[in-house]
Amino acid sequence: MPKENLNDLQAFVTVARERSFTRAAAQLGVSRSALSHTMLALEARLGMRLLTRTTRSVSTTEAGARLLDAVAPRLDEIEFELGSLSALRDKPAGTVRITAHDHAINTVLWPRLGPLLEEYPDVQLEFSVDYGFTDIAAQRFDAGVRSGDRVDKDMIAVRIAPDLRMAVAASPGYLQGKQLPATPHDLTGHRCINLRLPTHGGLYAWEFEKEGQTINVRVSGQATFNNTLLMLQAALDGMGLAYVPYDLIQPHIEQGRLVPVLEDWWPVFPGYHLYYANRRQISPALALVIEALRYHAQHLDPR
Repeated sequence: MPKENLNDLQAFVTVARERSFTRAAAQLGVSRSALSHTMLALEARLGMRLLTRTTRSVSTTEAGARLLDAVAPRLDEIEFELGSLSALRDKPAGTVRITAHDHAINTVLWPRLGPLLEEYPDVQLEFSVDYGFTDIAAQRFDAGVRSGDRVDKDMIAVRIAPDLRMAVAASPGYLQGKQLPATPHDLTGHRCINLRLPTHGGLYAWEFEKEGQTINVRVSGQATFNNTLLMLQAALDGMGLAYVPYDLIQPHIEQGRLVPVLEDWWPVFPGYHLYYANRRQISPALALVIEALRYHAQHLDPR
């Protein structure tokens, strides 16, 4: 196949991975119509169907799946090696794509990496907010962030933050005239602000721990979000009880805008870890990001 068709193969891989012409077009920076024509032309040259299109989804045919398995890893290797050429420059360069949820980006990633962009103008950062356990290899991210160090065996995890304490609080207006919960089970009698997880679309069960006893409680309320900062705002607006990281609500508690609830049940989880593929080499830009984020403190307990 002529070399000029490598772009078409990359377009095919993106469509196959995203299972959507719309998302693939956005990622590639082309119109959906142009991408569709590219795929039709590729199929015509090969003389076979690669994609099955319906009104709601796109999937690979048997031939398409075989081409994807054969071509995608090689294209990834080419892209990685091209990015590694930046090592020959005086300063690191290139784009580092990171998936994490909003709290990690706001409290850890951006405060430490923002200054890095000033020092290294040829480095670009792309953040994607996601509460799921993203497969960074399949989604073509350079790194991801999770709470704790449990990652797949082919990944490397680096601690980037202290242990994370979760907390429950509500506004004085919401609690006025109500009995405070004495145990986590009492939350079922209160209006709570839910978090919907991307995995199977389920609602997050609030986790508590006291003297070795753990309790998970499924709460209910009128408001559900998939964003921690919006949950905090809803609590400030008097919508009910919110379960969010303590560092987010601490200033509001100190200023009297929120009231802590069930403090002796607040759990502590292992802090954020950056994870990335276990490769023989990583790009200079990613190496720079890892070192900027690496956590060096001696005391990890936020309490």
